[in-house]
Amino acid sequence: MDTTARAQDSSPPSISTIGEDLTITGNVTSKGELHLNGQVQGDVHCVALVLGENAQLKGGVVAEDVMVRGRLIGSVRALRVMLQSTSHVEGNLVHKSLAVEQGTHFEGESRPSEDPLASSLEVPAVEPQLHHNGPEAAKQHERGNGFIRSLPESTSA
Repeated sequence: MDTTARAQDSSPPSISTIGEDLTITGNVTSKGELHLNGQVQGDVHCVALVLGENAQLKGGVVAEDVMVRGRLIGSVRALRVMLQSTSHVEGNLVHKSLAVEQGTHFEGESRPSEDPLASSLEVPAVEPQLHHNGPEAAKQHERGNGFIRSLPESTSA
């Protein structure tokens, strides 16, 4: 295999494929587009990721474009994210644009960002909301638009 031509900056980004029969344990990095049809347990960093229908990824993703057709368990930071109808996603998304097809299974938080690829940006874990009864209920919760917000405690006695 001749690998001398692909290292040139003027050439278009290459496409790498991880086949259905391949399982990778560890991080995957590509300077081009990655088509994942197998299984990866680790983080993926690439220009564009296409996660195939039968693919499974357990780890974080950082890419400009992410198209999910398969199973993804982990966080995503990308400029453009598309969750197709066959996708199953459990994790948080930080994105500039997001498209979700009908039939998609998505559990997690979605947060728009002007610069989702910023290295200092952390994707927060989803934490369950605790409900209190009795005197502790002074820390009231207000439900609005399906989200729960903690109200500040009153300082007057």
